[in-house]
Amino acid sequence: MPKLRGEAFWRETLRSAHYVVAPMVDQSELAWRLLSRRHGAQLCYTPMLHAQVFLRDANYRRENLYGEACPEDRPLIVPFCANDPEVFVQAALLAQDYCDAIDLNLGCPQMIAKRGHYGAFLQEEWDLLQRMILLANEKLSVPITCKIRVFPDIDKTVKYAQMLEKAGCQLLTVHGRTKEQKGPLAGVASWEHIQAVRKAVNIPVFANGNIQCLSDVEECIRKTGVHGVMSAEGNLHNPALFEGRNPLVWEMAEEYLEIVRKYPCPLSYVRAHLFKLWHHTLQVHQQLREELAKVKTLEGIVDVNRELKLRCQEEIANQKEGEKPKEGLPFFHWICQPYIRPGPKERCRENGDSGTEKGVRGKRALEEEEDGNSELLSKNKQKKKLRNPNKSFDPSLKPKYAKCDQCGNPKGNKCVFNMCRGCCKKRAFKETADCPGHGLLFKTKYEKSLSWQHNQRGIQTPEISQTGDTEVGETAVLKEAGDN
Repeated sequence: MPKLRGEAFWRETLRSAHYVVAPMVDQSELAWRLLSRRHGAQLCYTPMLHAQVFLRDANYRRENLYGEACPEDRPLIVPFCANDPEVFVQAALLAQDYCDAIDLNLGCPQMIAKRGHYGAFLQEEWDLLQRMILLANEKLSVPITCKIRVFPDIDKTVKYAQMLEKAGCQLLTVHGRTKEQKGPLAGVASWEHIQAVRKAVNIPVFANGNIQCLSDVEECIRKTGVHGVMSAEGNLHNPALFEGRNPLVWEMAEEYLEIVRKYPCPLSYVRAHLFKLWHHTLQVHQQLREELAKVKTLEGIVDVNRELKLRCQEEIANQKEGEKPKEGLPFFHWICQPYIRPGPKERCRENGDSGTEKGVRGKRALEEEEDGNSELLSKNKQKKKLRNPNKSFDPSLKPKYAKCDQCGNPKGNKCVFNMCRGCCKKRAFKETADCPGHGLLFKTKYEKSLSWQHNQRGIQTPEISQTGDTEVGETAVLKEAGDN
């Protein structure tokens, strides 16, 4: 059966999904996806996966996709970050049986994406993106989709989207912010850009940005004409967003924790979700915020959640008639509701700064420092500096690692092939060679094995690279050497 494309793919495979949960690192795991689906989400993405790691590491595949297979978790899209067509497609081939589409993530704006050269930092490399999508569209049995950020210029954004469509993209998610708009500088997403893309392409389009409640979803669809709307932070603070409800926080937290019991995930994921759900309450009960940060077990998290529930119920019991929410919140703090990220000026005031450049740039210090434009240090580096005052973070003093000729990872300093250990092992095995630098002695072990056979059987040692029975024997010897 030929794979569906464009509108047919959205309508039949994705079941005309309008409400979409975004891919979120360490936050859109199976348990959270199932919770979101129970409360109105019609389509979910897994967290973004690293194509090269997914291809080479069986444990990574099991932990991030294979071990999470669940019939209830469909339709499902798996996003990859990648910058090599072959690596991307080979990784996608390993994932396609576990999902309904493969997404090429071109929207990640974080520093790790800049260092790894993927995500939004590929948006100027149109030739590379065309080759990646063309190859994926040709080789995969499921459709290829893309998630992008916009350029400041609407016309360039439209041409970008049309290029991706022409290359074979079957669905496009447009985040209406540029790659520079993130963290405290996120600002408002441009629905104007999204609307222009929707009018210019003939494939389904999802919108991402400015979604805090169901009315935002409805307004976005009305103004932009998109097929569906994706939510990230809005969903994290209120997983019932797509139902149009604002439930009690402890109801969502308890339901999520029950799902986690059935579908376990790292404790750090669970803790992060409760920090989001209880965000406004934890501003009031600071002591429990610290306890939630320190707790080491799932049962400990359940206990903190129970204590937060009891304190909120006590507040409700003592509430005076006509009392209104504090801190300008639309609801009382124990009700799921949006969190509006403060801009640079607000963040300065929160941190006790006067609005100077230093206050504005504190969050972005690491990025600017790496670009050589600032002497400021990130919070993590400031902590390291306190532990070791002599430590230097000058990029010019960092050791430069030579890269493996084969894969780009750091090569072994004494490798005879100028490769990393993994690539060196494959080549040394294939060529029956030694690499003392990596402790790989295929040739030496092979020669010792032949010598041992000669002594045992009293026959003449066969030469390397013979055919017939000798070749079969050599293969067994090589395998034995490789296993050792």
